[in-house]
Amino acid sequence: MHWSSGSPSKSLQGDALCIVISEAECEGGNKAAEWSRQISMLAKAGLFAGKLNQTYAIPVEGMPELPVVILAGSGSGLLQAEELRVLAAQAARAALKLKAGRLLIQVPDTLSLLTAIGADEASQALVEGIILGGYLRMHYKREQPVYTGLESVVLHMERIAETVETDQWIQGIKQGKAFGEATCLARHLTNLPGNLLTPSTLARAAIEIAERHGFPAEVLDEQEIEQKGMGGLLAVGKGSVHPPRMIVIRYQGTNQWEDVTAIIGKGVTFDTGGISLKRAPGMEDMISDMGGAAAVLGVMDALGTLRPRINVVMVIPSAENMPAPNAFKPGDIVTSLSGRTIEILNTDAEGRIILADALTYSREWGAERIIDVATLTGAVLSVLGDLATGAVTNNETMMEELETASIRAGERIWKLPVYPEFREMLRSEVADIRNAAGRYGGATTAGLFIGEFAEGLPWIHLDIAGTAFLSKERGVNPKGATGVMVRTLLQYLLHLSPCEEERSRNTVEG
Repeated sequence: MHWSSGSPSKSLQGDALCIVISEAECEGGNKAAEWSRQISMLAKAGLFAGKLNQTYAIPVEGMPELPVVILAGSGSGLLQAEELRVLAAQAARAALKLKAGRLLIQVPDTLSLLTAIGADEASQALVEGIILGGYLRMHYKREQPVYTGLESVVLHMERIAETVETDQWIQGIKQGKAFGEATCLARHLTNLPGNLLTPSTLARAAIEIAERHGFPAEVLDEQEIEQKGMGGLLAVGKGSVHPPRMIVIRYQGTNQWEDVTAIIGKGVTFDTGGISLKRAPGMEDMISDMGGAAAVLGVMDALGTLRPRINVVMVIPSAENMPAPNAFKPGDIVTSLSGRTIEILNTDAEGRIILADALTYSREWGAERIIDVATLTGAVLSVLGDLATGAVTNNETMMEELETASIRAGERIWKLPVYPEFREMLRSEVADIRNAAGRYGGATTAGLFIGEFAEGLPWIHLDIAGTAFLSKERGVNPKGATGVMVRTLLQYLLHLSPCEEERSRNTVEG
């Protein structure tokens, strides 16, 4: 998708023009004089009232260069970043329904009066919203559609001023584009069917991202995984004809490889539950069990564009969990890379096992803080539904920073309690730890299992089992894969950059 900013001096040409209308402007008829009559008629008919996230398309006669105007309601109050993001997503969806290829967004000169955020946040939210709302899932029907989505978007200023077209505005566009495209990359990978995405093809996708940005990367195959002593990953993957992979990409944004943040994504490309077989209804959604891996790959792709002054190591343990004569089974004892032994009580609790090896491996790459992202437990849906991501942590300061990032990104996180009794539930009589602790407190105990392998490093676990894959469209997210946590992780990582800290300080001081 091509992006640009325009001014009134440029002729308006496109398949659709989107203008933002508040409730007050809709009632008063003092907005968009050329469309005021139509807006007034729509308001009287109850078809459009300028309410937040309300859209309406008006055909335009005698203007082939601009055949449709999309009205986007901004409500009655000041817009926060997430509200502006969703508004833009709704405008993009309206454009998709019209099969528009070229979309113009008329940015009001009163944008600062409509929003409670700065120019950089506003432009970032607008761009993110358009990209996220304009996402189209790939399908595999014999008859492929001619229309493939939005091709270009122009942010058109009503009355351009020096205070609008600033470095902050341009920086926001760049960041919004990187965030939005990274999220859509994660969505695409997560939506791929299991026969088209195996551990080896996921590894190839990771290598393509690394090569595109010049990042060092490595992929361990099943022999190297066994030689390394990654017994957890090897056990989970050995029942499949598609062998496991351990994938690493490094991003170095400073002169020295220090102060390294590890982002780790669960990469189970399909999960049958193994010997502890899942029920058949809904199993098709298990193509999304590598949503954590997709999220961290999206993050790395965006880092390649934004190039912040930070150091990040991405680790993905990838496997396919299948029942087979040689599959691991309940009662097995597995030795992890850390040397800890794991008693297997449930082979459908496989994600935590492969993440254990990944956390240990990230320490070998110099990790000083760790965030893992995983579609880990059904138990988290019992607590939070599909509305929020569950979190377990051993470091409150780091958690507060991530929560702040999630608010800016518009992605909900809820921290789960970590009472000592939960850890006691993981005790095993025959091994160092067991991989399942029963149905009660399952989201917390699963997270704490992973945390044991952080070895005391600051660590956060994000359980996206409810938020990675939706049964229906909501907000900026489509039905299917959401790419959740890509934008939160990016906000958090950019905050670690000295450039971001300086930019935030200058904004406050200014």
